[in-house]
Amino acid sequence: METTFQYKNTQNIFREKRAGEVVYLEYPLLAETGLVRHGFSTRIGGVSEGEWTSMNLSFTRGDREEAVQENFRRIGKAIGVLPEQMVFTVQTHTTNVREVQEEDIGNGIARRIAYTDVDGLVTNRPGVCLATFYADCVPLYFLDPVKKAIGLSHSGWRGTAGKMGQVTVRKMTELYGCDPGDILAAVGPSICQDCYEVSEDVIDAFRAAYDKKYWEELFYQKENGKYQLNLWRANEIVLTEAGIRPEHLAVTNLCTCCNSEVLFSHRASKGRRGNLGAFLALR
Repeated sequence: METTFQYKNTQNIFREKRAGEVVYLEYPLLAETGLVRHGFSTRIGGVSEGEWTSMNLSFTRGDREEAVQENFRRIGKAIGVLPEQMVFTVQTHTTNVREVQEEDIGNGIARRIAYTDVDGLVTNRPGVCLATFYADCVPLYFLDPVKKAIGLSHSGWRGTAGKMGQVTVRKMTELYGCDPGDILAAVGPSICQDCYEVSEDVIDAFRAAYDKKYWEELFYQKENGKYQLNLWRANEIVLTEAGIRPEHLAVTNLCTCCNSEVLFSHRASKGRRGNLGAFLALR
């Protein structure tokens, strides 16, 4: 499988990493602090077959459980975390953010999850690996190198309209005393504006949530009456307004839909796909 990614610009935002057959992506912004292990998976290096080829990280899309378990073992080893240290979200397009407690460790991978409707996770516990899942929606990574706290949140169009990034920053501030000006944040691989056609009801949610001065940057209408929506820019606005400094923010230039041979994309596959994973753990 070809591993050359199509980037939207030439900025050095991602670093491609290989560990055996596994290929994943990391942010130099986060990696160079030396404080975290993190990564974003690709389709490469797993054992799943068919529409799930090959690094599928979903137990709920029809793939064999033993294949998914092996995929988690492989991506965990590549990044440097144990699967049993992972904690999963239960993503339902909310802006609910949960603090990971001791009893949460292993939720989703080692045992059934007791909670629901959680699209974001935060913690200040070393060794715990936060895990969220994607196939076009936006991953949001957070690291406070001063307070030694992290967050990882899933932000689709509903989450982005609800300003999930702002909610996560506020949660870290409330729980750990974080200063938003200290937090490093990254917007992960997700669908680009060129690929993301939406209907007017989606745009109405963004008109309600974002200042009118941003509308021209966020969406435009086409002759067919549909719109093209820019989730990357929307999340950049959210994070900047939440107090993240521009020099502490890395915004993706990698589209899942444009790169559907190496990244799962719900839109490109018309729903026949596996899941990618975002992972973040304090060392």
